[in-house]
Amino acid sequence: MTRQTHAQIAVIGGGIIGAAIAYYTAKAGLDVVVLEKGELASGTSSRCDGNILAIDKDPGFDSQMSLQSQMLVDQLTRELEHSFEYRALGSILVCESEAEMEAAAQWVRRQKEAGLPFRMLDRQDIRQESPYFADDLLGGLECATDSTVNPYMLTFALFEGAKKHGAKIMRRTEVKALRRDQATGTFQLELNTGAMTAQQVVNAAGVWAPFIGQMVGVDIPVVPRKGHLIVASRQLPVGMRKVMEFGYLISKFGGVRQVDAETEKYGVALVFEPTESQNFLIGSSRQFVGFDTRIDLNVVRCMARRALRFYPKIADFAMIRTYCGLRPWTEDHLPIISRVEEVPGFFIAAGHEGDGISLAAVTGKLMSEMLQGQSDTIIPTEPLRHDRFTKKEVLHP
Repeated sequence: MTRQTHAQIAVIGGGIIGAAIAYYTAKAGLDVVVLEKGELASGTSSRCDGNILAIDKDPGFDSQMSLQSQMLVDQLTRELEHSFEYRALGSILVCESEAEMEAAAQWVRRQKEAGLPFRMLDRQDIRQESPYFADDLLGGLECATDSTVNPYMLTFALFEGAKKHGAKIMRRTEVKALRRDQATGTFQLELNTGAMTAQQVVNAAGVWAPFIGQMVGVDIPVVPRKGHLIVASRQLPVGMRKVMEFGYLISKFGGVRQVDAETEKYGVALVFEPTESQNFLIGSSRQFVGFDTRIDLNVVRCMARRALRFYPKIADFAMIRTYCGLRPWTEDHLPIISRVEEVPGFFIAAGHEGDGISLAAVTGKLMSEMLQGQSDTIIPTEPLRHDRFTKKEVLHP
């Protein structure tokens, strides 16, 4: 393929966020090129689970954004040529104390007031969900619209759809320098393969987004947050759908939990996700350790112990492998999907933390609308603005 030297829109980053932006932007008829320094889906998008969740989102704007993304993903099952193992079975959170059950009831009430399909589950509901659950679990809650995908396959399906609509994908193409020509308003990109120009640039580089921002003098308060996952299997299936402990919400949003010191130290909370291939994923952990993606067996053991607290009868599971990913964290747990006022034509779509798969579709749709200058967008843009962090001191971990 001939190397492209100019594009209307250059998207930096070949993960699922870049894929979704490329798809919706190309589908709208715009000229878009994606620049990926390595291989497609080689970063966070390949080191995560595949959930499209509303159950773990703050009631209100956050959960409504997730609901919109869920509806878009359902549409993508009919729009995209390639399957991506989509299963819309709902998901559940389980509670291990009366205090958690009371908090869960409040969570359900707030979500239902926001218009989401949540309901409480009692002890009998939990037992029907899986015979392997611990006998002392009191119940939990369910979100009926939650779904699961294969993140690799969805990323590639979006890229293939984008190419069908005319997008160009440039792998092994690293942006070395980026600057905006004040006279023409055109961006000049220095690449490891040469140079190109673009009218608009979207920074969808995930945990690397701050480095791209620095090239044009823009501070992007995104910090890598490390997470481990275990891929496991056993002879008999454990359950059919995604399960998390209610304490996952507390861990995600930085609250105090009643757990042992090691579980608290590593931010470990149960995540169980069955896959299409009949294996299952066990998570999760949350750590601020820079860009270190080495596996820590202490964390893996802690995650396995936590899983057995909720599923004591699956101690015979076989561990296939473990891996780590870096989640692009922001202080308020919302992504940055925004134009940058001080650099006209420069946009950011980053900071999704562990919600990149969940929010990819709505991010792509919203960014496409913003690039076209539309004011009537699929979700409000105000809560996602880049400059929201400049209104107060951003606390880096």
